[in-house]
Amino acid sequence: MAKAVSSLGTKLPIMMKNMMENSKPKLETFVKYAKVELVPPKMSEMPEVMAGFGRLMRSAKSGAWKQYPMKEAWLNTLVGLEIYFCFCIGECIGKGSLLGYQV
Repeated sequence: MAKAVSSLGTKLPIMMKNMMENSKPKLETFVKYAKVELVPPKMSEMPEVMAGFGRLMRSAKSGAWKQYPMKEAWLNTLVGLEIYFCFCIGECIGKGSLLGYQV
């Protein structure tokens, strides 16, 4: 057992160094895209957002969503689920617990 622990003690720094070197390019790519994609919309982009929302409502009322290809429908479903889960996580963070509100 002691031999395994000492072996781990010598291999762990090397493993951590390799992990840091391998993850650095991926982290840089994530940060590059996060700076662009994860910012809230600017006031100058609001007309475009409202137009997109209007198109979404017209599509829902007319039933045009039934004509989407399966790939696009699946992608839209995943985006909707992502928005819903982000809302749920934000609610849990905001209220400070998983169940109920603190009164």
